[in-house]
Amino acid sequence: MAGNSIGKSLVLTTFGESHGKAVGGVLDGFPSNIEINTDFIQSELDRRRPGQADYSSPRNEQDRLEILSGLFEGRTTGAPIAFMVYNQDQRTQDYDYLKDLFRPSHADYTYQQKYGIRDYRGGGRSSARETLARVAAGAFAKIFLQLKGIGLHARIDQIGPYKIGDEGSVFSNKESQIPNPLSHIPPEVTEYLAQLKAEGDTTGGIIQCIITGIPAGIGEPVFDKLQADLAKAMLSINAVKGFEFGSGFEGAGMKGSVHNDRFIKTVDKITTLTNNSGGIQGGISNGQEIMFRVAFKPVSTLMQDQQTLTTTGESTTMKGLGRHDVCVVPRALPIVEAMAALTIADHILR
Repeated sequence: MAGNSIGKSLVLTTFGESHGKAVGGVLDGFPSNIEINTDFIQSELDRRRPGQADYSSPRNEQDRLEILSGLFEGRTTGAPIAFMVYNQDQRTQDYDYLKDLFRPSHADYTYQQKYGIRDYRGGGRSSARETLARVAAGAFAKIFLQLKGIGLHARIDQIGPYKIGDEGSVFSNKESQIPNPLSHIPPEVTEYLAQLKAEGDTTGGIIQCIITGIPAGIGEPVFDKLQADLAKAMLSINAVKGFEFGSGFEGAGMKGSVHNDRFIKTVDKITTLTNNSGGIQGGISNGQEIMFRVAFKPVSTLMQDQQTLTTTGESTTMKGLGRHDVCVVPRALPIVEAMAALTIADHILR
């Protein structure tokens, strides 16, 4: 199986399956002699882990990180940083009924076609459990970026049909864990999620991410455009169906005279009146905030009966069983931030 690594100068390779012994990764190319706050890295994993709210999967994983290499006396050595988390709350028997079924909108059929074998226990390698390694590696990247004065802040922009303004949501804080990112949004949204859970249904949503403090000149002009690598990083996340930066698709309906970001001179620097470019022009950062949005589809696993096919092509009814999120967006906040941090750090190190 190829395609388990991302990055050029800062390379993350992940390993592990949902119901395997462990999930982890190797982060290669991280600079030496940087002090690492392991409590911060653990707090990032705690933001992602399941079982913390009514709308998330009740799978009870503590997700305690073990760092195997790359640190000495609390500082990075420049060697590959290997880390892992043991899986503890698998219920493999819960998935036995899926052995001969193709779940709608899952990777079951495509994995079977490509590899001739698939791990039906929670999706195996296709499970969002793999994102745990991304969040851990992203926490290292955040520490590096913080030394450069660069911050990443993701917030919930939409859940299902509900668009959430700045006043109704909350940006994540790299200094402290926010255990419930839904605590500051309108109550009708949590009521909607509770209703979906009772119906055995799911929904999707949108996350907005803003990167601050990034200087002009980061990124490459052709195939490795900064927005192209950000798009690849985001679209590699489970359940992501869309990516846009700056004005995005809305810009397609604007006049050029309105869309253009006019340059102005402030006391100490050149800036722009607007930021429809999303902080990137010609594939290279222009010194403004980088802004992008990521769309997540509804969770494919429903607690409802669904019609599907068996592995031999016979029609059957699949029971709605298992432990799954009603909406992945709240738990995806640290994943989006992690992939953004890894991408920006990789480009800076180039």
